[in-house]
Amino acid sequence: MKILVIGSGGREHALCWAIAQSPHCGELYCAPGNAGISRLAECVEIGPDDIGGLVDFATGNGIEFVVVGPEAPLVAGLADRLEAAGIPAFGPSAKAAELEGSKGFMKDLCAKYDISTADYETFDEPDAAKEYILRHRAPIVVKADGLAAGKGVIICRNKNEAYAAIDHIMTERAFGDAGGKVVIEEFLEGEEASFFALVDGTRALPLVSAQDHKAAYDGGEGPNTGGMGAYSPATVISEPMAKTIMDRVITPTIKGMAAEGRPYRGVLYVGLMITVNGPKVLEFNVRFGDPECQPMVMRLKSDLLEALFACAEGRLHEVKLEWRDQASLVVVMAAEGYPGYYAKGSEIRGLDKAEALDGVVVYHAGTKAAGKKILADGGRVLGVAARGETIAKAQELAYKAVDLIDWPQGFCRRDIGWRAIKR
Repeated sequence: MKILVIGSGGREHALCWAIAQSPHCGELYCAPGNAGISRLAECVEIGPDDIGGLVDFATGNGIEFVVVGPEAPLVAGLADRLEAAGIPAFGPSAKAAELEGSKGFMKDLCAKYDISTADYETFDEPDAAKEYILRHRAPIVVKADGLAAGKGVIICRNKNEAYAAIDHIMTERAFGDAGGKVVIEEFLEGEEASFFALVDGTRALPLVSAQDHKAAYDGGEGPNTGGMGAYSPATVISEPMAKTIMDRVITPTIKGMAAEGRPYRGVLYVGLMITVNGPKVLEFNVRFGDPECQPMVMRLKSDLLEALFACAEGRLHEVKLEWRDQASLVVVMAAEGYPGYYAKGSEIRGLDKAEALDGVVVYHAGTKAAGKKILADGGRVLGVAARGETIAKAQELAYKAVDLIDWPQGFCRRDIGWRAIKR
């Protein structure tokens, strides 16, 4: 089978790594890919937002299945265009992808179908948003309504910070058109976790859980990022909790989306806060998490390509997934300055030493090749992943690999997995 993976991050490297192991995978392409992906697939210089170019490449090169990594092309309708061209795609339609494309739509869906989430209001005018804040207690959360690459959520400790967040999002347009509206919601106490399920329109197959670390620095300090590391399983999600999430979140969401004329196919990623009152939805995402995808695929024993293809064709009832009992953990190495300004072009050495460790995979995110050199070419640059019998063992091995990588211009958190290890 000829496969095309869309995207250039660590998530897409992880997907290519798993898909390449399938006996059903013939020729593997990735658009645009990165230096690490180029060792597994033929990289094609087409950006993920070039919908027409991607469809033309797929139709012109006999692509038989497309796996869409990032959310933006899904929101823009890439899956619809591919389906219209007769090419099956893993990922939801544009109408279904609005679950991530609009936080206001997502919150309204939760309210309509009794899916537990934080109290909220949506605003398209800054003064009205500020009046709402005046009447409510802090801390409070201000979110850009649209896609903001995981950075459009601001937790405000007091009302002045909330006013500034509204100006930052709506007036200064720090996140572009994503800030045309804001969602303001109550601050939830608890522990965050990520829950994933494959959905074929009517059925759902839960995957293993994971926990992300959003803040830039140790101890959860610093600005929000796209994710500085993750581990699986998320120990906060017990088997009874997983059943509760399926019953109270995943199932009503699938039924609600179908009732709204937006049947959902693809992976459904729910960001949750596990509170004393049970799980509450923080956000829905319409693609695999990055970096959660990396430790998840390292635990998968089954054929990922087979599962994704069956999901896209509405045959999820035929799929049974097997997982390794081991834990896995990924540490993101980012360029100094991320998530703010960062320089590109610094050389990364020692990758071969890190990858020589048994149980370690280094996933590339923002890299490019220059001859035999590997250069940093993004904010989040590498995901150093490891498997171990426990999360503590996986953490120890991942940081051993991190310390073998020679990249003075990079940094990482040194506490990935701390909650699970403490527990």
